[in-house]
Amino acid sequence: MQPASKYAIETHGLTKRFGSFTAVDSVDMIVRRGEIYGFLGPNGAGKSTTIRMLCTLITPTSGTARVDGYDVVHQGNQVRERIGLVSEKLIMYPRLTALENLTFFGRLYGLDRNTLRKKSEELLEMVKLTPFKDKQVGGFSSGMRQRINVIRAILHDPDIIFMDEPTVALDPQSTRFVRDLVKELKARGHTIVLTTHIMEEADELSDRVGIIDRGRVLAVDSPQALKEKHHTDSLLEVFLQLTGRELRDSANERISMRAPMRRM
Repeated sequence: MQPASKYAIETHGLTKRFGSFTAVDSVDMIVRRGEIYGFLGPNGAGKSTTIRMLCTLITPTSGTARVDGYDVVHQGNQVRERIGLVSEKLIMYPRLTALENLTFFGRLYGLDRNTLRKKSEELLEMVKLTPFKDKQVGGFSSGMRQRINVIRAILHDPDIIFMDEPTVALDPQSTRFVRDLVKELKARGHTIVLTTHIMEEADELSDRVGIIDRGRVLAVDSPQALKEKHHTDSLLEVFLQLTGRELRDSANERISMRAPMRRM
């Protein structure tokens, strides 16, 4: 029986440390059922680490997180059954056709052949890829790859979909199609957690946005409410007011801190 939960995602004090570095610092987060939740932050702010914990890919150091009512640590299998993950990287086998890829991943989800065939054909039609179903994915354009990447993640009809930079490096037509697809998925009843660096995209798609920096959530509200609070008509300006305008080159700094200096 599914645990009773009024929220799609709920965390309390969620924390992840890597040695002395705290990537996610006591995050309290609520995602309502059926909403698109934009999760925004600079590079290294803690977005990806938070998503990885919610998807059961890494274990929290402390705190709790529930996805669709299930604990991410103690009920990982139930969580994974109820989520879909759309990564910016293609999770497909390039030498297999579109239909072969969907068949492979659908069987991993435990779908029977008849259900899988019907579902695959329905989703391929939804993203306008039916004419290419017997073509190898390795020959697809970036926009076509992302469209099949999305439907691969929703074959098992998950309640909650995590979408990580779904329109990165896409042309304008493909970007528009994927954004409209996100809206369609919401209309079908899915809850969506969207990470993006494109403020226009977050503003258009999100019911609410959470802005995280240095592992802490700084603000959560609708895009319009955040703009009104910060006296601007730009979500980008809100983002910069909260997170600062300095460039984030921390990766190189961390590498140099860890690596021993070479002698000249």
